[in-house]
Amino acid sequence: MNLQVALDRLTEEECDRILASVDPSIDWIEIGTGVIKEYGMDIVRSIRKKYPDKTIVADMKTCDAGAHEARQVFEAGADITTVMAFAADQTIIDMQEVAEGYGGRVMVDLLGVFSKERVAELVALNVDLVSLHFGKDMQQKAGMDVGMFSIVRDFPDLDVAVAGGLTLETLPDVLKHQPDTLIVGSGITKSDDPQQQAAKLKGVMTSYERDHADRRS
Repeated sequence: MNLQVALDRLTEEECDRILASVDPSIDWIEIGTGVIKEYGMDIVRSIRKKYPDKTIVADMKTCDAGAHEARQVFEAGADITTVMAFAADQTIIDMQEVAEGYGGRVMVDLLGVFSKERVAELVALNVDLVSLHFGKDMQQKAGMDVGMFSIVRDFPDLDVAVAGGLTLETLPDVLKHQPDTLIVGSGITKSDDPQQQAAKLKGVMTSYERDHADRRS
């Protein structure tokens, strides 16, 4: 199970400081949409250079011009780029073809998807990585909605990431659904001690995986 730190609404200096402190506890680095809009591909290149062994997710939230945007981020050093589930099928197909050429992956963001039908369509397009996304604006009115796992339950071959207000308090309910990747943004980046917070989150994840493995054996 991967811990992905999401760098959003931060300056480049803040990104550098946070990454330096949480590096031992995280597996994937997400360069958030707002950060990419502010700094462009230069920050992708910079983080790639500083963290050559981490998986880097460029959260482009592509809606159109998929091949072009995918090529941009993969050439800059990203391992994964994101596309919105409401994008045209051809956009997603084009991005997957580009990703294959770079040895990368495409994560489909399911923000706004509430039924299994679109997920089934994505699987038919050979999508193998999705993000269950409880958006920032939605979080202001409600906490994490674990009911959203129901739309991916019938697709066991999908790698599932989950994002949206994850904290130490909400983590246990989410872990019950065994996602492949947990995406934590402000729960780490806005805490008083990002290093300690990331370590605690990773510790809970590791303990859960160990306990789950023991029960299966």
